[in-house]
Amino acid sequence: MVSMRVQVDLKSTVAIGDLAGRFGLATHVLRHWEEMGLLRPARTSAGRRRYTEEDADRIGAILAAKDAGLGLADIRHLLAAPGPARRAALRAHRDAVDAQIRALETAREMLDHGARCPADDLASCPNFRALVSRRARPA
Repeated sequence: MVSMRVQVDLKSTVAIGDLAGRFGLATHVLRHWEEMGLLRPARTSAGRRRYTEEDADRIGAILAAKDAGLGLADIRHLLAAPGPARRAALRAHRDAVDAQIRALETAREMLDHGARCPADDLASCPNFRALVSRRARPA
């Protein structure tokens, strides 16, 4: 990635260590995100990175997207995508999250039934067998 070298007002910016610490991140994380095209900090004439509040907001957005299960390549796409494409990508990710939630709810139901079943052999428990039979395809 080509770095920008511009004069910056040092009073309105922060160094990489200060901004990384604000979010509980290591500085190498911000450098990696810059390499991935997620951040574009200004540079001093000496080549040092300087971050603005806009950069801090972008870091917050990246962290929120990571919390939602998105990978860095997807986040880069979302941050650059126009509104309709961004909304479609977010809806697709939400659909995938919904499928994961349904699968986890089924797993929890199976575990709850298994834990409550008084039978010594889980395979003979009627509730557990009903759950298993719902997963089987018709013969």
